[in-house]
Amino acid sequence: MKILALDTSTEFCSVALNVDSEISGKEILAGRNHSEMILAMTHEMLAEAGLALQQIDGIAFGAGPGSFTGLRIACGVAQGLAFAADLPVAAVGTLEAVAQQIDQHNVIVALDARMSEIYHAAFRKLTGQSWEMISPPVLCSPQHAPLVSGNEWHGCGSGFDVYHDVLAMQYCANIQQIHPELHPRAHEMAQLALPKFRDGAYTDAALAAPLYIRNKVALKESERQT
Repeated sequence: MKILALDTSTEFCSVALNVDSEISGKEILAGRNHSEMILAMTHEMLAEAGLALQQIDGIAFGAGPGSFTGLRIACGVAQGLAFAADLPVAAVGTLEAVAQQIDQHNVIVALDARMSEIYHAAFRKLTGQSWEMISPPVLCSPQHAPLVSGNEWHGCGSGFDVYHDVLAMQYCANIQQIHPELHPRAHEMAQLALPKFRDGAYTDAALAAPLYIRNKVALKESERQT
């Protein structure tokens, strides 16, 4: 099976190809230039693999949570490519993609959401490339991060870097190790998308949608000062 994966949910822009479980990928620190880079990176990736878009079995994208604009870019590009080649689309959670980066069974993911908040979720590893969601994705302050039970957890993501002291205190009885400098990548999304396509857990391109958690994406100047 051949899967193309895209992610623009953070300041990084990444593309990956999963060809019969062999994964290759590209990643660039894009800042705000995702829309100018993502298609070129995708065409490069396909060309280097000697594949045409029509030879891909499905397209996965980082659905969120994450940057409002970034999530729309990845979803829109995935939809456009899928329409062009009549391909199915699979949405992959960004927090789960971060958890996938460390070889541990119990993982708490916290990504910096700015405005003194984090995107948070907790997962337990099952067999293969699947995870059980122990705590669903939420937007919260670090002080109110959902609690977990047990003491065999690993924390990962930029939230543990930006709000290290608060989260370390919140999970002082739970976490064995913190892995702070991790962010969502298309590489892990290409892994996580494989069982989705195999099991039919995908969608038509027209129905693909990002996962927005923050209801209000911007504050007025007066609100920032209160």
